[in-house]
Amino acid sequence: MTDEFSTVSEDELHAYVDGHLGQPERQRVEAWLERHPVRAQEVREWQAQAAALQQHFASYARDNEGDRALLSARFDQDNAVTSSHATTLRRIAAGLLIFATGVLAGIYAAPTLAPDQRLETAENPDSLPRQAQSAFLVYASEVRHPVEVGADQQAHLATWLGKRLDYGLKIPDLSALGFSLVGGRLIPVNGTAGAMLMYEDGSGQRLTVLLGRNRDNRETSFRIASQGALGTFYWIDGEIGYAVTGEVPRDLLQKVAHECYRQFEAADAS
Repeated sequence: MTDEFSTVSEDELHAYVDGHLGQPERQRVEAWLERHPVRAQEVREWQAQAAALQQHFASYARDNEGDRALLSARFDQDNAVTSSHATTLRRIAAGLLIFATGVLAGIYAAPTLAPDQRLETAENPDSLPRQAQSAFLVYASEVRHPVEVGADQQAHLATWLGKRLDYGLKIPDLSALGFSLVGGRLIPVNGTAGAMLMYEDGSGQRLTVLLGRNRDNRETSFRIASQGALGTFYWIDGEIGYAVTGEVPRDLLQKVAHECYRQFEAADAS
């Protein structure tokens, strides 16, 4: 017999966490989660992250008519929405500004990884930048224990994380861009073992590099996801997804991501 609750998508789960579902859809998702306890636990973790982010960004929350006018003008120009759709979009925009749960403010794609290439808007957000931004917010501000294994044990760090990911991990050297390795830690990415590497510059400004298994066998071009001052350049190549996150100027973040890509590619080819 076909399971009528088997149609809940990843986007619907995120919409459920963000509070963007109507009552019938919400009840359907909750019924599905009761039948899938592993995903229910994952959703509870997302909700905890959302609450933490809400508190973190509470002082920046804004919902004004100017934001709504920008959205209305954009979609009226494209003739892509009806008035009822515009109302829904305004509600979603307000929710994004209030909760700041990592929903992407802008995603861009480019056909190659060259830093000077023009970036184009992509249609759908991915969970990889969401998770990368959440990890950055949790760990980059940590003073005493930002990583599990420090840079003084770099060889061990690469072996340990690479084994957990089943991937020949080579830790990028970002010293040419002014960033030195702080260390790394094991974190969950898409429900499986993932890796986070942390770097900082001479002023203490930090960046993170996230790696996770590409369980859906998807591939993406180079993209960027933004959440206020926080940016993430990410790409999915073969068996691994990569994301570089930081609160630094976009051009610098792109250079770091490009350098990581170059070194990861060189390591794969060797």
